Amino acid sequence: MQKVSKLVRTVLIVLAVFLAIEALGAFKSLRDVSPAYNSISITGEGEAVAVPDIATFSFSISADAKDVSTAQEQVTEKMNALLDDLKTLGIEDRDIKTLDYSVYPKYSSATTICSPTYCPPSRSVQDGYTVTHSVLIKIRKTEDAGKALSLVGEKGATGLSGITFTVDDPDQITDEARAEAIEDAQKKAKILSKELGVKLVRIVSFYDNTGGVMPYYAEGMGGDVMKSAIAPVPNIPAGENKVNVSVTIVYEIR
Repeated sequence: MQKVSKLVRTVLIVLAVFLAIEALGAFKSLRDVSPAYNSISITGEGEAVAVPDIATFSFSISADAKDVSTAQEQVTEKMNALLDDLKTLGIEDRDIKTLDYSVYPKYSSATTICSPTYCPPSRSVQDGYTVTHSVLIKIRKTEDAGKALSLVGEKGATGLSGITFTVDDPDQITDEARAEAIEDAQKKAKILSKELGVKLVRIVSFYDNTGGVMPYYAEGMGGDVMKSAIAPVPNIPAGENKVNVSVTIVYEIR
């Protein structure tokens, strides 16, 4: 009987210790829970403008021949000569990027002989290959964009996709727009807190909905620019680039 009583006391002691540990853990968890607070959410808008300092456009050189190697030689010769001329405008190797290099079979319609009562449909016959090399050019002197376009036209390039003006360091203009958006949100928060009769305590959260740089696309720059071998140098306005940034700041209030 004494042994049983001793065993019961031991079990009770162990149980009491266990419950005490659990209770301490529960109190600690309650302390870790973030306190409830009242808050207001404010959205700020910012905009920054920059003059473009980069112009880009792409073009292609193509050639047809009976065999692939001959077509490749013709394309390589024309492209190398054109790129050498572009480099005289200060365009560096790092600003010349191949977009595509393709080889396709070339077909033509075979002549068919018609009888007085029946004319068979024409059929396609392979009569060679077409090789096309497409390149993207970056021009760091935007005032030379028109000269570059005129030059590639004179050299027989095709497939001009258009010209785009943008900034080389978009992060700088984005930072300026974000700073303006934050200042706008802070001003709105002070006005609203005064109108509501509350006090701004601290910033609880911040959301940045950053927009990208809006590039300027020159109008009328289609493949028709390349048709004339003596086309005059076009005047290409660079315009300006805008960045719009929206931020949301959540304040704790009292």
